[in-house]
Order: sequence, then structure tokens, then C-alpha cells
Amino acid sequence: MAMPTVTVAQNVSNITTVSAASPMLQPAYILGAGDELSIAVFGYDEYTLTTTVLPDGTITLPLIGQVQASGKTTDQFKQDLTERLRAILVNPAATVTVLTPRPIVVNVAGEVMRPGPVRGTDLQGTPTLSAALISAGGITRNADIRQVYLRRNGPTGTSQSYTINLWEAISSDNASADLLIQDGDSIYIPPLGAGEVLDRQLLARSSFSPATVRVRVVGEVTKPGEVQVPPGSSLSSAVAIAGGPTEDARLSRVAFIRMNEQGAVERRIIDLRNLSDANEIQDGDVVIVPKRQDTSFLQLAGRVLNPLGSLLGIVEGLDGLLNNGNNDN
Repeated sequence: MAMPTVTVAQNVSNITTVSAASPMLQPAYILGAGDELSIAVFGYDEYTLTTTVLPDGTITLPLIGQVQASGKTTDQFKQDLTERLRAILVNPAATVTVLTPRPIVVNVAGEVMRPGPVRGTDLQGTPTLSAALISAGGITRNADIRQVYLRRNGPTGTSQSYTINLWEAISSDNASADLLIQDGDSIYIPPLGAGEVLDRQLLARSSFSPATVRVRVVGEVTKPGEVQVPPGSSLSSAVAIAGGPTEDARLSRVAFIRMNEQGAVERRIIDLRNLSDANEIQDGDVVIVPKRQDTSFLQLAGRVLNPLGSLLGIVEGLDGLLNNGNNDN
């Protein structure tokens, strides 16, 4: 995969494009409340200790008292600490090491399945951008990953905004490094513009997409209800995950219902007698497998969807399609 392209938006007249491996996006670690530190002063064992940055951003050392740590890099904090120690020690040489980083919290908004704060404890492994997207449920099928927005706070308290093109990371052949995220980062995934389309099969296979999508399979299947289906799966795969068809299933007239990006309901009749098809399932799809003797989808929907009466309207208009194949099994 290719290295994601990143645009640094400093102001409208100064926009710089850098790679995700640029030091701009991989700065030194910024200390904060909850970090566990190891502090050592060569030749002065009484100042060698393990401590945790307090909620007010300070640590406490013998004789010199409180020292501000939060908002500084380890090098900056080491320099400040050394200056404070020079008042009471001769040529102090201090080292500062982060033993246990604090749990990070980032905010993920826009076209993800579960927008909101994502905590470091929810991330699997290294806190990366793709891990944050997965913890937020993965991207939606309407996500424009060509311009992912990242706002990051710097050590001086100022914020910097970036635009990251993740599409390049999955649409070419060169290897890529995932972007590390930091505490306080804000990530926004915008929607695709009107008429814009990305390769959804490629998106479904990417690490940014959800591991499964929710599909409701009802009617003549062994385990009707909502099922979790891998992205990019076929309609027949969803039926199989729902336990497969019953002996009374009329597989030649399976109803496939979807709400498109414009908010309109699409209704189709699919022949699944071979238990194979090329229709790609999406989150929120509804699949209705009728009985052989059923002559009305509304009758079937009333039986299998109640008390979810709000779904009855989506099957209106299917009866003619069902009756067109009365001689099918």
C-alpha cells in the first residue's frame, strides 16, 4: 500500500503536503496526567524514583517540590528538571523515561459507524489511525477517505490541522506505515460528494472498514433475524449465515431491499435457487425469503416483521414481482 498523502492546512496561503511518516505527524511524546515516569539523577540516588504525573500536571520531588510536567516533551521536562536541581545539586544529570503512557482519548466523527470519543483502552495494539476508525465501528460506505481531517494539539497549546488521503494507502501497491495518533487528536471523516463513488469492494477489504455489517434476514430461514455479515459478502452468504433456507423456502423469489444514498428504497427480486449470486450486501439491507405458497409479500412481512411495523412499508410494491413467478419454487 502507498504512504498516505497528508496536507498540512496552516492557512489558506500556506498548505504543505507531507507523508504520514513526516516528523510533523510523528512528533515527540507530550507528557500528561496519568503518565508513569522513571526519573534518575546520576550520583544522587535520593532523586531516583518512579512517579505518576498528577491530575494538575505536576510531579513532586524532594526539596524542590512540584515541577510542571504536563504539556512538555520528555526532553523539555528533563531540561526544566535539571535547571531546578542545579539550585541544590552540583552538576546534576537527569534522565526521564516514560514507563507507562497514560490512556489516550481521541474523538472520531463523521462517516463512521459509532462516532464519538475513542479511548486507548479500546484500541487493539498500537494507537494508530486505522485502529481508532475500527474502534469507532469502521467507516460507512459513504465515507470519503481521500480527505480525512485530523486536528492535533501541539506542546505549546496551539492546534494544527491536517488532511490525510487514506485512499492512496489502499489503492496502490507500495507498502505503507499506519499513522500514530496522540491523546487529544480529533478525526473527522467527511461524506462523499453528490455523484462521487469510490470502489466499495476495495473499501470493504480495507482495514478501515467494519469487520461485519448488519443485515436482517427474515422469512423461511433457519435462524431469522439480524445477522452479522462480513463486508462484501453476497446475498446468498447472508442467507447461509442466517442458518440457510428451510424446506419450504421459495428461493426463486427472494426479496432484496435496500435504502440507497439518496434515501430512496430499492426493491429487487433475486433468484437464489443455486445458492449463489453476485449481489454485495451492505449495512442495513433486508432480505425476505418467502414460503412456496406465499402470494403476498405484505402478508409475509406482517407475519415475520411484527412488531416491527415500521418496516412494513418497505415491502410495498413487491407483490407484483412475487406473483410474476407463481410457477417458480
